[in-house]
Amino acid sequence: MADLGIPRNTIEVLQKHQFNFQKKYGQNFLIDTRVLDRIIGAARITEEDCVLEIGPGIGTMTQYLAERAGEVVAVEIDRNLIPILEETLSAYGNVTLINQDILKMDVKGLAEERGKPLKVVANLPYYITTPIIMGLFEDHVPLKSITVMVQKEVAERMQAGPGSKDYGALSLAVQYYARPEIVANVPPNCFIPRPNVGSAVVRMDRYETPPVHAEDERKLFAVIRAAFNQRRKTLANSLANGQEPGISKERTCQALERMGLPAAVRGEALSLEQFAELSSLL
Repeated sequence: MADLGIPRNTIEVLQKHQFNFQKKYGQNFLIDTRVLDRIIGAARITEEDCVLEIGPGIGTMTQYLAERAGEVVAVEIDRNLIPILEETLSAYGNVTLINQDILKMDVKGLAEERGKPLKVVANLPYYITTPIIMGLFEDHVPLKSITVMVQKEVAERMQAGPGSKDYGALSLAVQYYARPEIVANVPPNCFIPRPNVGSAVVRMDRYETPPVHAEDERKLFAVIRAAFNQRRKTLANSLANGQEPGISKERTCQALERMGLPAAVRGEALSLEQFAELSSLL
């Protein structure tokens, strides 16, 4: 039975193994059963699913996942946690532990070996949230969904729309691949040690095909990155100054005119559909 969501049980395990938190790995372990239930519920885990958990820590959420999923693959970078995980997960025969850096793993190959799309569930280290999520999307890993705990402001950026202060390259990239939804806000006192910021659980349901058509996906994101690198500048100036794509102001203004947009428009005003049209025109 999953019991690590109870604070005293977590503390007991940490003390038994004399575990020291590693700041470089951004370790903050969940100690709230209600939040764990919300995450599992939001991820809609069934016994048909193969779940990839990134950063299982001492196995708190892994226990919950193992009780509901057909298989759980837990990837932990900190080798000091492996003996703890082997103990806390000893009762579960459907968990595979991998001591590796998720950013260096062939996750696509992992999914292909299972013969089915993965569901990703994780309490992500905040300092590498974006590289992990974008790596999964850009590598076209077969995914059903990603349900993760992230810094609250990052979650808000993921679902932000044009014109808002949170809208940017991350918003567009996530919304190109998936439909994001914040399903819970989580205060610092739900973790040990307590983080300095608020957190949120966000679920991203992967699109089978992107909601917009881009002639060249790589060029689309090159245009988006350039547009927000200097967000106070006009879009034409941003693209002209960007190393990639490095497009002249004249070309951008001509494309914007064809789209019925003013030459002085900024990137933050364009929707994903408009960025796709612009990148195709350019």
